[in-house]
Amino acid sequence: MNTRMGFFLLIVGLFWIKTYIAYQTEFTLGAKGNVQQFLLLINPLPAALLVFGIALYFRGRLAYWLMLIIDFLESTWIFANVVYYREFSDFLSFGIMKGSSDVQNNLGKSLAQITHLYDFFVYVDLVILIVLLLTHVIRIDPRPFKRRYALTISVLSFGLMFAEFGMANADRSGLLTRTFDNNYIVKYLGLNEYAAFNAYQTQKESATRASANASDMKSVLKYLKNNRVGPNVSYYGKEKGKNVFIIHLESFQQFLLDYKVDGKEVTPTLNKFYHNKNTLSFDNFYNQVAQGKTSDAEMMLENSLFGLPQGSAMTTYGTQNTFQAAPAILSQEGGYTTAAFHGDVPSFWNRDNTYKSWGYQYFFSSSYYTQKANYSVGYGLKDKIFLRDSAKYLEQLPQPFYAKLITLTNHYPYELDKKNVDFPATKTGDKTVDPYVQTAHYLDQAFAEFITYLKKVGLYKNSVILAYGDHYGISNNHRPAIAQLLGKKTVTSFDLAQFQKVPLMIHATGLKGGINHTYGGEIDVLPTLLDLLGVKNTNTVQFGQDLLAKNRNQTVAFRNGNFVSPTYTKIGGTVYDTKTGKVLKLTSAQKKTVDQLQNHVTTELSLSDRVIYGDLLRFYTPKGFKKVNKSSFTYKLKPAMERLADAEKKEKTSVLAKNDGKSTVSEYKTDAPELK
Repeated sequence: MNTRMGFFLLIVGLFWIKTYIAYQTEFTLGAKGNVQQFLLLINPLPAALLVFGIALYFRGRLAYWLMLIIDFLESTWIFANVVYYREFSDFLSFGIMKGSSDVQNNLGKSLAQITHLYDFFVYVDLVILIVLLLTHVIRIDPRPFKRRYALTISVLSFGLMFAEFGMANADRSGLLTRTFDNNYIVKYLGLNEYAAFNAYQTQKESATRASANASDMKSVLKYLKNNRVGPNVSYYGKEKGKNVFIIHLESFQQFLLDYKVDGKEVTPTLNKFYHNKNTLSFDNFYNQVAQGKTSDAEMMLENSLFGLPQGSAMTTYGTQNTFQAAPAILSQEGGYTTAAFHGDVPSFWNRDNTYKSWGYQYFFSSSYYTQKANYSVGYGLKDKIFLRDSAKYLEQLPQPFYAKLITLTNHYPYELDKKNVDFPATKTGDKTVDPYVQTAHYLDQAFAEFITYLKKVGLYKNSVILAYGDHYGISNNHRPAIAQLLGKKTVTSFDLAQFQKVPLMIHATGLKGGINHTYGGEIDVLPTLLDLLGVKNTNTVQFGQDLLAKNRNQTVAFRNGNFVSPTYTKIGGTVYDTKTGKVLKLTSAQKKTVDQLQNHVTTELSLSDRVIYGDLLRFYTPKGFKKVNKSSFTYKLKPAMERLADAEKKEKTSVLAKNDGKSTVSEYKTDAPELK
C-alpha cells in the first residue's frame, strides 16, 4: 500500500466493492442468469481503472489527491443515484439535472425527505483512506510512476470495456440502439458508462433539431395514416359545445378507488363519480410517464405525444417547439376559451413558456392566489384552498371553456398538517407509503367541494369533467408495502406493471357511462376527448387512439419499451399472460405476435421522439389549423386580468355575466380550517 500502484489498486478495489453493494441493495436491476450476474459483478471495474488511472499520469502528492477527488466525485454520483432511484425507480439524467431551477428546487425537497443516514456509506472508504494517509499508516510514494504503466492501465480499461460490451450485446442485442430502459444500461455496462451514454444522447438530441427537415415528417404521417382509427359513432359529437374541465389528480393511482382503511373509504366522492351512470370510467388505463412525471402526463394528455426517455420535454423543448395541442385545437375549432390553473410557481416544468406554445390564453398560477404560510404544503397551495380560490377566475371565463386544474396536495412526500388529517394512515411500516391515503382522502374532499360548487352555479350539467391520475404515487421500490396494500405476500414484476394503472373518468350529463375495460393510456386521451366533442382531428399529429373506437389497438406502450396488451404483458425479457399474470414460455406463433407488438411500441416511441427532438411540427400545419402565436399571450397578472375582463364583457357567456355580474364565489363552500 506504500507504493502508488498499491494505493491505486486499493482505492479501485474499494470502489468496485461499494458499487457492487449498491447495485445489489439499492437498485432493482433484475440481473438474471450467470451472464447477467457476471456482468453486474465486473462492470464497475473497467471505468474505475480508467478514471482512477488518470491520476497515475501525475507525480507525487498530486496523484494521491487526484485519486481521492475522483473517489469523492464517483461516490457522489453513486449517492445521488441511490437517493433518486429510491423514489423514481430511475437513474439521474442530464435532462433532469439541467431542468429549470424550480424543478430542481422541488426535486431537492423530495429527495431530502428520502435520504437515509446509511446512504452516506458510499463515502466510508474515502474517509478511511484519508485517515490512513493523514496518520501515515499509508505513506505517499514520491517516486515517479512510469508513463508506460499508466498507459497500459488505460489501454486495459478500454479493452475490458469493449469485452464487456461484446458480452452484453450478445446477451441483449441492440442494447444501446433499441432499449429505452436505463436499468439495462446500468445492469450490463455500469453507472459510469450510463452517464457517458446519457451525455452522448443529450448531445445528439440537441443536434437533431438543426439537421431536421420537412421530409422527416413523411414517415411520421405515413405511420399515423396507417394506424388511425375512426370514432365510435355512438359517442362522436355527443358532448359538442360543452365546457371541459380537466381535473389533474396528482399522484393518484387506480387502486385507491373503492379502497378501504379500517373499514373507511379512502375516496368516497371519487368512488361515486367513478361508478356514476353518466361517467365513462376506464379500469385498464395506465400512466405512461418517464422522468418528466407530471410534465410527461400533460404532454401526452394535451398533445398525444409521448414524454421523452430522459428529462422533461416541457422543460427542454416547451419554449422553442411547435405544437398542435388541445388548447389551440379547441380554441380554433370550437371557439373555446382556454385556461390552466396551478397553485405553484408558473416556471415549474417550464409551464409559463410551454403553455403559450400550446395555446393557453390564460394561466392562473401562484401570483393569482392569496399566499399565506399555512395555505401551502409541499409543492404549492393546498387543494381545498386552490380550488376554492380558482372559482373567482372560472366564473369569468367566457363559455365554452377548456379549463385544466392541477391539484398538488397528494404529491410526495404526502405531508399534511394535523388540522387537515381526519383519516387513518395505512400500517405497512413504510413511512413514505402510509400517509399516502391521508392526502388522497384530502384530495377527495377537495374534489367533492368543487363538484358541489359546479352544481350550484350550473356548470356541472353543461360540462365534460375529465378526471385522471397523472402517475404513480408509490414507486416500485416499495415492494413490501405494495404487497401489503394489495393483500399479497410478495409482488411480481407483473403486479408492479398493473400497479401503474391510474384512473380516467369522463363525466357529462346524459353521457352513456359505465366501466370500460379497453386497454389504453394517457397518450389516448386527446383523440378520445376531441371525438366526444365532435372536433375534427383527422389531420393533426396524434399517436393515441380514441379509447371508444371499436377497432383500436389496445397495446399500451411504456416509456422504457415495455408494454401491456389484453393478451400479453412484456416486462424486460419476460412475457406474461395478462389475464393470469403467469410467465409464458412462448410458442413460435406467440413469439411472432409478441415481436410484432414490440415493433409497434418501439416504432411509436421513436417516431414521437423524432417529432419532439426535431421539432417536426414546424414543417407540418394541418388544413384549418393555425400555428400558435406565442407572443400574443401574457400571463402577467394585470394585463391578463384586463384581457379576461374585456373578453367577459364582449362575450357575455360567462357564469358571472349570466348571474348579472354578481360573483358566485360565496356559493363555494369549503371546510378548509385555514379559511375560517
